[in-house]
Amino acid sequence: MPTRRVQALPYEVTEAARKLGEKIQLARIRRRMTQDELAKASGISRKTVYAIESGSSATAVGTLFSVLWKLGLLDSAAALADPEQDEHGKVLEAANQPQRVRHSTAIDNDF
Repeated sequence: MPTRRVQALPYEVTEAARKLGEKIQLARIRRRMTQDELAKASGISRKTVYAIESGSSATAVGTLFSVLWKLGLLDSAAALADPEQDEHGKVLEAANQPQRVRHSTAIDNDF
């Protein structure tokens, strides 16, 4: 049986998952919810809640969004990968704009 090689995630990814887990844990505690209560309300196991709060990067996005929804924080997830906040992407897009604009040869009768 062939063995699968597991590639380590970049440090920044691991840290982002850990910090998100800490924030979710704090939100749960502020709401005076146990991990069991959050798990039942989100339709997941307590082990999954524990994994999320521990910074596991193996949690499915839908599961993570379900937890954020139950905590009332789903709107904050809408800011993820917001194209309006993507300054690097905007610069690249602007660099790919045509340098000259050709005028249409059609007659414009719009007054």
